[in-house]
Amino acid sequence: MNRRQFAKNTVMASAVISTSTIPGFSNIFSPSTRNLKRGIMWGNIEVGSTILEKFQAAKQAGFEGVEPMSHLNRDEVLKARDITGLKIPSVCGSLHGKFPLSDPDPKVREQGLAALKVTLEDAKAYGADAILFVPGRVSESVSYDDCWNRSTEEIKKIIPFAEKLNVKIAIENVWNNFLLSPLEAANYVDQFNSPFVRFYFDCGNVLVYGWPEQWIKILGKRIVKVHIKEFSRKIADKQGKSTGFNAKLLEGDVNWSAVMKALDNVGYNGWTTIEQPGGDTNEGLKDLCDRLKKIHVS
Repeated sequence: MNRRQFAKNTVMASAVISTSTIPGFSNIFSPSTRNLKRGIMWGNIEVGSTILEKFQAAKQAGFEGVEPMSHLNRDEVLKARDITGLKIPSVCGSLHGKFPLSDPDPKVREQGLAALKVTLEDAKAYGADAILFVPGRVSESVSYDDCWNRSTEEIKKIIPFAEKLNVKIAIENVWNNFLLSPLEAANYVDQFNSPFVRFYFDCGNVLVYGWPEQWIKILGKRIVKVHIKEFSRKIADKQGKSTGFNAKLLEGDVNWSAVMKALDNVGYNGWTTIEQPGGDTNEGLKDLCDRLKKIHVS
């Protein structure tokens, strides 16, 4: 991506942003009309040893859906879904960290695409309409522009497959030194010019370099799924950056009322999936779900 193209994309993104904030441009929700769904990520269900037991624990806690990892036993996931009646709104790729599409080695990128294909197939089998995907990471050996260009080239190869399955590739903001602002994230998504490349927004991950409500305003309709995660800057400053995630929901620095208002304003009324520690007991899972319910009415 050259400087001229980036500038062009920024202008286009700004145009979308301005129209998306015009009153009446999109369906605007409010606390009384929200119908946000309660989900929990697979890795945060620390109760149970089998797939079915984990689904049952989530169901008992009050969740409406589970976001499984890719590459699980597909038959067992389907069985657990059908027995519990829980929905599977999305699937999280389990191998995008091991085989990033930004890797300098074409063979690694090829493995990453193969893993991405399986993730899309899992989602289709489960009835999910999106997958969580991290396209790459910037490091001392992978420059920012190489990460952008390599991952873009690889994702373009698989868009027709995603379209065939009717499953969206939702890019998530994580601590990968990439897409560090909402304008960049919007540009990255928009360059594909496809409804099958969207955004999976994580509320807690941006607290170290921004505010989630600002990201939501800018990303707007690009957001197809939301991760609910808390973060405490105070804990992070004292004990190390990653410890900031140890704050309980509603006890950190995410301004949840502002987040909910921002989601209302962009017309988001879909799944909010917890990615948060604390689900290591049945009581802990229920507490997570109860806190999510409180967030929904913030």
